[in-house]
Amino acid sequence: MKRSEINEIMAQADEMIRSYGFVLPPWAYWTPAEFVARKQSAANVISARNGWDITDYGAGDFAQMGLFLFTLRNGRLSDLQRGGGMCYAEKLLISRQDQLSPMHTHVLKAEDIINRGGATLVVELYGSTPEGAFDATAGGTVFCDGIERQYAPGEKLKLAPGESVTLMPGDWHAFWGEGGDVLIGEVSTVNDDETDNIFREPIGRFSEIEEDVDPTHLLVSDYRSWLG
Repeated sequence: MKRSEINEIMAQADEMIRSYGFVLPPWAYWTPAEFVARKQSAANVISARNGWDITDYGAGDFAQMGLFLFTLRNGRLSDLQRGGGMCYAEKLLISRQDQLSPMHTHVLKAEDIINRGGATLVVELYGSTPEGAFDATAGGTVFCDGIERQYAPGEKLKLAPGESVTLMPGDWHAFWGEGGDVLIGEVSTVNDDETDNIFREPIGRFSEIEEDVDPTHLLVSDYRSWLG
């Protein structure tokens, strides 16, 4: 992806988020220079990989397959492993109309996917083999707004604004906006986007960036190169 495209997506996303009454934390709007200058006080933000995250999954066509994410808060894996402390995470996502977030599951993360506003969110579901691999013949059980629901293999849940689905490790899922763009909330256990996203197809979680302009704000994938 070109950095100019990423900057534009950030601006559009911020406008949409604000239109639904959400405001990102102040550090979301730091320039790269401000982040470098304040990296010591922001060490927790950096280590938790909170912040802007925009991906085309390495496919080079964001409109067709991609996702906007902003990680608001993220706990510590060590707390999750010992069973106490900050074991939770929260994100805002935007899924554009007909923009695919491809089929994947998680090994550790359980998550509530919530339609916070906009159009219909479609979530396509499959179950797993006993080893956790994708199984095109398997269904499963999820909770929609806390109500148990059985799903058939390949079933497409349609979530209107205010509706949600709880997905557990082994629930394979893909999603997209239907009829327009969707603002999505994600509340989950500790999030690790580097190792805990298992995709059905061999694709990349983060994008290669062509630096055609300066970044407006840093992505989480910029932290290592910019902040050390």
